[in-house]
Amino acid sequence: MAILNIVKEGDPVLRKECRPVGEITPRIVRLLDDMRETLIDADGAGLAAPQVGVMRRIAIVEHEGEYIELINPEIVSREGEQEEIEGCLSVPGVWGITHRPMKVTVKATDRNGKEFTVSGEGLLARAFCHEIDHLSGKLFTDDVVKILTDEEVKELIG
Repeated sequence: MAILNIVKEGDPVLRKECRPVGEITPRIVRLLDDMRETLIDADGAGLAAPQVGVMRRIAIVEHEGEYIELINPEIVSREGEQEEIEGCLSVPGVWGITHRPMKVTVKATDRNGKEFTVSGEGLLARAFCHEIDHLSGKLFTDDVVKILTDEEVKELIG
């Protein structure tokens, strides 16, 4: 496994629509493994393939020590609302308040080709939305309600 370079805001790859994964090949499985290692190294909550320069519909989200791998993810339901702090590994040092659903259900495929659904609330719902947005060339800063100052960030997250 390898730690991959995380693409930063300004790189055009972050603004492109990703292609669906047709067949899950050893190369796709290796990408999932490398993305997990990269996410762990970066101490992030999630990572999408375009953030490492790969234009495929693949994302990984960490939740309570578990890693949820999403191939061709699609949000199939949304409930409620939340406005919370959000950041991004591709936009280092920038934090903002976003408006997201409180709960989402995502349909995706796993590394073995099996389709599944997973639901998340709060932070997990935000992470699913954030990473799936990346697959459509969208950054959290596109819809941020408010960019936070350093003082506001310290107040909110310590």
